[in-house]
Amino acid sequence: MTAILYGIPNCDTVKKARAWLADQGVDYAFHDFKKAGVPPGRLDAWLQAAGWERLLNRQGSTWRKLDADAQLRSGNEGGARALMLAQPSVIKRPIVEWPDGAVTVGFDAAAWKARTST
Repeated sequence: MTAILYGIPNCDTVKKARAWLADQGVDYAFHDFKKAGVPPGRLDAWLQAAGWERLLNRQGSTWRKLDADAQLRSGNEGGARALMLAQPSVIKRPIVEWPDGAVTVGFDAAAWKARTST
């Protein structure tokens, strides 16, 4: 099984993560949120593994463009889930599903190195 990296191709962090995986020779598949959307079942697994607060990117431009009411509605797991399905760019990126079943959120080269070293 290969890792699956979820994100959007023009995100700088996703670009860094993809380059790092390629440089390390790690096989992975890329799932583009913009083209393929967010698989609801996978989102539920990520919510369980990482929590909605970790997945919801409140630092990005998508979040800042939301009106105050939309931001308020996403203040719990159900509201955040609905927002993430409707606007995948509000999900912190990248999400990686590793072959061992672990899920990571964001790019951390040191943690990924430890995970991929054999």
